Amino acid sequence: MDEDRCRSGILFAVPKKKIAVVPGDGIGKEVIPQAVSVIEATAALVEFTHFDWGADRFLKDGTTIPADGFQMLAQNFDAIFLGALGDPRVSSNIHAKEILLGMRFKLDLYANVRPVKLLDEGLCPLKNVKPDDVDFVVIRENTEGVYMDMGGLFKQGTPDEVATQEDINTRKGVERVIRFSFEYAKRNGRKKVLMSDKSNVMTYAGGLWQRVFKEIAKEYADIQTQHMYVDALCLQMVRDPESLDVIVTNNMFGDIVTDLAAALQGGLGMAASGNIHPGRTSMFEPVHGSAPAIAGKNMANPMGAILSGAMMLRHLGLTAEAEKIEAAVLGAVQQKKTTVDVGGAMGTRECAEWIRDRVSQA
Repeated sequence: MDEDRCRSGILFAVPKKKIAVVPGDGIGKEVIPQAVSVIEATAALVEFTHFDWGADRFLKDGTTIPADGFQMLAQNFDAIFLGALGDPRVSSNIHAKEILLGMRFKLDLYANVRPVKLLDEGLCPLKNVKPDDVDFVVIRENTEGVYMDMGGLFKQGTPDEVATQEDINTRKGVERVIRFSFEYAKRNGRKKVLMSDKSNVMTYAGGLWQRVFKEIAKEYADIQTQHMYVDALCLQMVRDPESLDVIVTNNMFGDIVTDLAAALQGGLGMAASGNIHPGRTSMFEPVHGSAPAIAGKNMANPMGAILSGAMMLRHLGLTAEAEKIEAAVLGAVQQKKTTVDVGGAMGTRECAEWIRDRVSQA
């Protein structure tokens, strides 16, 4: 039976949060199990169910995700913990597309949230930058834009070939992610929301983003607002990251700028993310790819996965458990109990074990 809690002298059972785990491919199969073990060390009231969706399953029987998979995830789980997807044995990458983009689109996970926080100045490639100087969040629209796979080819394979790729922006989609960003800022004590686009060139889509941003900003008078073209934002991330707080942008620009942002915190191995629809089953994943070149070599940095796990716990209301994990990761960085990419000498397992031991002692 789940752990009993007492309120006003009455014992009642606290239900466990149910989490679906999909390790994926490559290093995902290494770092996600390690992150799960760290979460288990917090004694959080969670229950994991593991799924084998990925390249191995696809190559075995052609399954990317079962026909009822997305419905089952939405109905039976509070969150999804996903590893990286991609395998050179599947040249079309169809399994990765159907699983990852399928989750984002079919579960309508419209807000991709990527915290960018520097834990130690030694991890940042910029000069004279302290941890307090890099502490912002990028919120990326996650279900529209050029990622909707709308377009086509004409005269393919000829010198006159034409390719089109449509950028889809709806009033509903733009409004809800911008409102999410203001609510995120309000809920987390953030003072500024910056909207980034390329409206000087992409005038129709950018015009919609501009109008909606200005309208919603009027409802949040206590939050400062700012606009930057996406190229100027990239410059600002390098020149003055301290000025940034909450950034909201479209799907493609968000995908690009978050890789630059990850470099400020020590690389993709340190980067966590959540794919969120408030009130619904949401998905959490490290930002890095499946890295087949180092898969199975005990080299991958598990911290992005571990921090994604902490982000998931916080989303589920398990704040104390999330804080234990975040403190342990900070301790590992400060004491260089890390993998080689961030200055340590440990392997994937050893780094995760150090963090897990610290969490269990907290």
